[in-house]
Amino acid sequence: MSDVGSDDFDDERSKVVGYEGDRNEAGERHGVGKAVLPNGDVYQGQYEHGARHGQGTYRFKNGARYVGDYHKNMKHGQGTFYYPDGSKYEGSWVEDQRQGHGVYTYPNGDTYAGEWMHHVSHGQGVYHHQQTGAQYRGTWVNGKMEAAGEYIYSNCRYKGNFVNNKPCGPGKYVFDIGCEQHGEYRQVEQAEQERVEEKGGELASTTVLKWIPKCVTGPMLSTPSKDTSGEEKEAAVAENSAM
Repeated sequence: MSDVGSDDFDDERSKVVGYEGDRNEAGERHGVGKAVLPNGDVYQGQYEHGARHGQGTYRFKNGARYVGDYHKNMKHGQGTFYYPDGSKYEGSWVEDQRQGHGVYTYPNGDTYAGEWMHHVSHGQGVYHHQQTGAQYRGTWVNGKMEAAGEYIYSNCRYKGNFVNNKPCGPGKYVFDIGCEQHGEYRQVEQAEQERVEEKGGELASTTVLKWIPKCVTGPMLSTPSKDTSGEEKEAAVAENSAM
């Protein structure tokens, strides 16, 4: 859905069904007032020379709501947007877009807190999974986990680089018991167990992301075996990809 709202520039008679509030000598909405838009949206707050300007509340007919700063009819400054699906953004806005620092709460309870650019997560930020408690802390580029980052789980954390929301290349798992497992994530070919008719009965292969362990450093007590750690890493990758 659009969170911009109806424009009510210029000719108020053709773009506003009803208005109650202050006006200036030119007859423009100026001061504090309430306007009902043709599509059923309602704005109540401050105006300047006919435009939404200052503090205000914009209620969309679909149930969405924005409470915060306006500048020349655009959300600009600090504000909170409540979306119809139950999600919410609270933070900085620039010309109707989420930009600067803000916190987005998703319908399932997950949150992203960090930097935004042109409506998407961009810069440094933290994504928290409500159900599992796992977190990603690091760099975001155009809404995706990229470059250096850290994924934090209940008993360990992974540090490395990310590409397109997935770990890529050298990295390490740091366990709470003090040991570290070094290795790298690689794209490897994996044969499917089912024969595919369109491939003439041959086994089909697909590329999957796999953790390749190399060495363990630090305390050796209770260090996970390669087999066990491999299963844990594959589960971690699956969680990363599902985010």
